[in-house]
Amino acid sequence: MEIESLYKKFKENYSVSTDTRKLPKDCMHFALKGENFDGNKFVSKAFEGGAKYCVVDDKSAIINENCILVEDVLTTLQQLATFHRISIGIPIISLTGSNGKTTTKELIYSVLSSQYKVKATIGNLNNHIGVPLTLLHFTKDLDFGIVEMGANHLNEIAFLSKIAQPDYGLITNFGKAHLEGFGSIEGILKGKSELYDFLRKNNKTVFINTDDDKQIRQIGTYSKTITFGKNLDNDYNITFIKANPFVTLNFNNVEINSQLIGDYNYNNIAVAVAIGSHFKVSPENIKVAIENYRPDNNRSEIIEKGSNKIILDAYNANPTSMLAALRNFKQLDAEKKYLFLGDMFELGSEAKTEHQAIINFVENNFESHIYFIGENFYNTKTQTKTKTFRNFEELKVELKAIQPTNATLLIKGSRGMALERILDLI
Repeated sequence: MEIESLYKKFKENYSVSTDTRKLPKDCMHFALKGENFDGNKFVSKAFEGGAKYCVVDDKSAIINENCILVEDVLTTLQQLATFHRISIGIPIISLTGSNGKTTTKELIYSVLSSQYKVKATIGNLNNHIGVPLTLLHFTKDLDFGIVEMGANHLNEIAFLSKIAQPDYGLITNFGKAHLEGFGSIEGILKGKSELYDFLRKNNKTVFINTDDDKQIRQIGTYSKTITFGKNLDNDYNITFIKANPFVTLNFNNVEINSQLIGDYNYNNIAVAVAIGSHFKVSPENIKVAIENYRPDNNRSEIIEKGSNKIILDAYNANPTSMLAALRNFKQLDAEKKYLFLGDMFELGSEAKTEHQAIINFVENNFESHIYFIGENFYNTKTQTKTKTFRNFEELKVELKAIQPTNATLLIKGSRGMALERILDLI
């Protein structure tokens, strides 16, 4: 079926699904294939659950006239999303980066939605499936759409940019994330900068943090840039004041006291301040929006439990974000500190080196209460003051014995480590 014809059916209810467990009534269901499943086998379930149409790529899956046969379901979903994006024609802001994407996206959303009608990527639906679903969630009455883009290999951001067709874009930072897929730091720089490549080629606008030399080098001499950061020569001068523990900054003589810890979050906040200001959100509204934003979903959450204060940053981890969190934790005013650090995933051949580097940093900067969890950390060289555990089950035994009190804890690791489970044991 041609995309134009499919789009007419989509417009009957402007609702899509890829999961038969979550079916909006009268939606268009896309029967995607995965490594361990084939959505074509669940067409009957989709109709029973309330779907009006089912898009399939297996003739044997056709059970009624509302089954739509296409060559490839995923490709069709992506094409439909781009067709819809062009049809509604709203301004779209896209962002990518190694760290802080979701937090930055939420901050931009908070600031812009204080004055405009805005929708953004839900959660971290930022891949080749999530981006199309995000776009299909947008409507033409919006003032802005915000699209987060994630990638773990070259050409992925370029592909997502072609789908989303952004008008504005930014890169939060370039860090040591997904080294296994990108192959090297140079690969990360090239891969993330594919967003810049798209924006330059299409004469679109880029927001640049001039505090980051890598961003300046990657964008080059492109003229359609909006600059922000600590430099007075920027389009938007945003002054960092402190981060102990929460980030405080100043913009247009307005002091903003965030609920985000760590000086690394200054950059994420500065993006939202610059974008809001560029689109004429008042400094007062920017202040209220940022001060009311509180992180959740295991991202730099501060949790009070008993006599302990816990910094839960267990959504993701890579060498860059881990070091940033540790440097911030070191400077916090706290008499007794505990570290619980889990393995960092997707580092490929650099895994051993990067985990040992974290061990070395910790042992040179912290004296006691140091706990590492996971095979990668377990296989490093450590001093006697450091305890390593092959897996979470081994840590559980230790936690029964130590039970921290009146302490400040940092819990950080890759998502697969699920270190938030520590909260149930202390």
